[in-house]
Amino acid sequence: MKNKKSVFIWSLYDFANSSYAVIIVAFVYAVYFTEVICESDVTGTFLWSLGINISMITVALINPYFGAIADYTSKKKLFLGIFSATCITATALMFFTGRGDVTFGLILFIISNIGFQGALTFYDAFIPEIADENDYNKVSGTGYAVGYLGSLFAAMLVIPFRNNPEYLFLITALLFTVFSLPLFLFLKEHKLHKEVPGTGYFKYGFKKVFHTIRNIKKYKNLAVFLTAFFFYIDAINTIIYFAGIYASSILSFEIIELAYFFIIVQFTAMIGSFLFGMIGDRIGIKLSIIITLIFWTLIVIGVFLINDKTQFFIIGSFAGTFLGATQSLSRALMSKLIPFEFKTEFFGFYSLFEKTSTILGPLLFGLITYITGNMRIAVLSVGVFIIAGMIIIFFVKEKKEEIQFVQ
Repeated sequence: MKNKKSVFIWSLYDFANSSYAVIIVAFVYAVYFTEVICESDVTGTFLWSLGINISMITVALINPYFGAIADYTSKKKLFLGIFSATCITATALMFFTGRGDVTFGLILFIISNIGFQGALTFYDAFIPEIADENDYNKVSGTGYAVGYLGSLFAAMLVIPFRNNPEYLFLITALLFTVFSLPLFLFLKEHKLHKEVPGTGYFKYGFKKVFHTIRNIKKYKNLAVFLTAFFFYIDAINTIIYFAGIYASSILSFEIIELAYFFIIVQFTAMIGSFLFGMIGDRIGIKLSIIITLIFWTLIVIGVFLINDKTQFFIIGSFAGTFLGATQSLSRALMSKLIPFEFKTEFFGFYSLFEKTSTILGPLLFGLITYITGNMRIAVLSVGVFIIAGMIIIFFVKEKKEEIQFVQ
């Protein structure tokens, strides 16, 4: 490993933004939005899916563009800081939402999620700078494990603030700020010392994105992986966005029960990140991903069939294990397949595939729930995406393609 100190500083950002992933995305604000702000599970679920789609479409459109500029200017930190500050500010303002503030609450979620999701592209792109290729999987797993430790801490905070959830939005913004600072203060960014393009940075960004789209067909193996990733990450993100709402609406979970549930999920996810970091090094990253997808298929079937809270707790513990593993392994495999000199740009397209896929799953989930009034039926749609991704990833070769990327 190049520098353990740099890896630790980098991983603290995972700890920082994990509070947002748990408190806002996974269950507290998600449930607060549907049950308090919207005062309707069905309508709230549909609007929540709409908010996810708007934010994801926005990020999908802008991330490859900003990624190209960040590669050229070597200013990943700058873009990471802008998106992080956007998320933090909108999250803090959620403190002022209440019953009936549907438009205000939805806009704040959209803005905060754009900041959260947009920042991940520039954060992920640091992996090739702080680790050797053989350590990508280990470093990615470490980041996710530290992140789930942060998620565990955030979930535990729900217990004392269960009767005043609005304070959790301020605490989330504070945690995100404090634990992201070490990256901005102490992590050095690799400088490529390129001259300013004659067209200007913004025009260069657009030109580079379209150029990458034309050239990416040369990386057929990478294209196959991104297609597989598109399907299975869609399913996993849909589960993340609706787990709390599903448990609250279908199984009548109270906020304190949701807190304990997500504590278990974050703890097992942390274990899964470390465990599959080692398994991936032994049997290969691709095979490890396939194993996790097999278990994800079984988990979806289980969620559809269960009828009580104890069963949901048990399934949640398994889901957590494979949640951390699948995310970590996917990021590691992406790091292994992309050309180093265009890492941020290609992670922009990695983000593009993740965000555009997440447009499909949550929207379908929300529409099926709205049309049928039955969230259980919507769960089955998730399994279809997992199986499709699992089939496609069989055709991925776990090696970097030696193709010249023409600038």
